[in-house]
Amino acid sequence: MHAADRTAVIAPDGTFTYRNLDEAAERVCAALADGASNLNEARVAYLVPPSFAHVAVTRGIWRAGGIAVPLAVSHPAAELEFVIRDADASIVIGDPISAAMLEPIARRAGARFALTTDLLARAGSRTFSSSSFAPDRRALIVYTSGTTGKPKGVVSTHGNLAAQIGSLIDAWAWTRDDHTLLVLPLHHVHGIVNVVGCALSSGATCEMLPAFDTEAAWERLASGEITVFTAVPTIYHRLIASWDAASAGVQRARSEGCRRARLMMSGSAALPLQTLDRWREISGHTLLERYGMTEIGMALSNPLLGERRPGSVGSPLPGVDVRLVDDAGHEIADGTAGELEVRGPGVFLEYWRRPDETRSAFRDGWFRTGDVAVVEHGAYRLLGRTSVDIIKTGGYKVSALEVEEVIRAHPAVSDCAVVGIVDPEWGERVSVAVELHARAALSLENLHAWAKARLAPYKIPRELHCMPSLPRNAMGKVLKPEVAKLMQADESGAAKSPGHS
Repeated sequence: MHAADRTAVIAPDGTFTYRNLDEAAERVCAALADGASNLNEARVAYLVPPSFAHVAVTRGIWRAGGIAVPLAVSHPAAELEFVIRDADASIVIGDPISAAMLEPIARRAGARFALTTDLLARAGSRTFSSSSFAPDRRALIVYTSGTTGKPKGVVSTHGNLAAQIGSLIDAWAWTRDDHTLLVLPLHHVHGIVNVVGCALSSGATCEMLPAFDTEAAWERLASGEITVFTAVPTIYHRLIASWDAASAGVQRARSEGCRRARLMMSGSAALPLQTLDRWREISGHTLLERYGMTEIGMALSNPLLGERRPGSVGSPLPGVDVRLVDDAGHEIADGTAGELEVRGPGVFLEYWRRPDETRSAFRDGWFRTGDVAVVEHGAYRLLGRTSVDIIKTGGYKVSALEVEEVIRAHPAVSDCAVVGIVDPEWGERVSVAVELHARAALSLENLHAWAKARLAPYKIPRELHCMPSLPRNAMGKVLKPEVAKLMQADESGAAKSPGHS
């Protein structure tokens, strides 16, 4: 079969070959350029659910010489308008469902509005210049989740994206025979690069669900046709709950289907050990954990072949340089915790129109991730964010991630988030918000008694908040600043203890 006739995308809007994708991208390119020779890095924002249309629009924007600015399907109008205005988008694209909300926003921002259906239905094509894909040309602006403030536009060039994708195809051995299932949103690098980018750059098939649906995902995994699957811990948690609730026959079919996959991965948030263990029991797969950020793509990964250490994010990916430094920026020895810094061709170009923040994000050419890690047995283990996950209490530095991993093992706890709350005596007090299992109960006294055998006294939370659900972003990552705000607003309902015991 000719490469162009191979299946590229299976999605709610149909099944399409690589030839279909090429032709659709040409039509989108012609419609966007509208007679101009090149969009000259004009920003094109688009709100399109995971679909063939989404991929065709992205490629059409690039062919026309524009910068793709994918919008989050889950975001309210106010957040979409912020991104459109911050990016200074000159064109806004929406599907027929989002048009009623999106067109007025585009009009207020002075942008031209276009429907995906019109772009894809346009007759004819337009020859594009290969210079549209020049390595130093801006290609993509992805907005950070805003966990540490107002979202920032992370600008990646075509060269950055090619380096990120090439590194992963090499490390994870993608081939044209792979068939992946996308269950992630497409305004985040996990879906854009790790799934769609890798699949289509290697000639594989990318199957898409319009949004994550537990039963639909299990139906495809049980088929045995999916060879590569990647998701976030929240999704694995839901898949496990569905498997547990299924009949013995369905369980058996699902497990057998999973075993026919060659690779299953987890990322975008810390993977609880209990989730890793349970998924291995169900699927036969030890999930491959890796580490990346919007600004760098992926930097570290457990091996495709060889031991995958629970709680570890592995070693540097091909073409990526990584180091750990102290507060002064000096490299430190293995076994000592330090800030993770990354260098390589996949590292982003800039924060959009934020030169001061771009400068402060780098040190001697290295990107400062803000994550603290330690090297153990040649592999990196994350301890948390310098800003939100390292709690300074009574002269000690406490890793919130370490405490969370322990507390998640409590029989009453479904999930938890540990944060530091300002305290006049201790500097910060270790505090925890928990989601409980159905019909479970937990008191601070019970938690203390249970944790004493598992944590040093200064690591044990001295404040407990039970919440129906923890606040999360679209990728399932807990928004710790929001957790802290909720805790402070709920001071009267918190259970507290006076100090380190």
